[in-house]
Amino acid sequence: MAASSLDAIQRNPKYQQLVADRSSLGRTLSIAMIVIYFGFILLVAFAPGFLGASLTGGVTTVGIVVGLLVIVAAFLLTAFYVVRANGTYDALTQDIIREASK
Repeated sequence: MAASSLDAIQRNPKYQQLVADRSSLGRTLSIAMIVIYFGFILLVAFAPGFLGASLTGGVTTVGIVVGLLVIVAAFLLTAFYVVRANGTYDALTQDIIREASK
């Protein structure tokens, strides 16, 4: 790619919007996952009795359910990002490439 094309892309307002939106979403989802994960770790450290409590009187504990929810949350946050990237970000990227190739 020629330097002039790269400069044109970097000056494009759509490119700047794309970079800002992706960075913002990435930060937001990262912070959400960190809060979820470290919240679980803090529960393990400071409330082991709560996590060890049986849900149904059997072997299934609150900790197992909360741990599974942490894993599910990671998948859901990833799925949310993929949907956003494939929808909004890919279309914006194609617009930027189309404008740069003119």
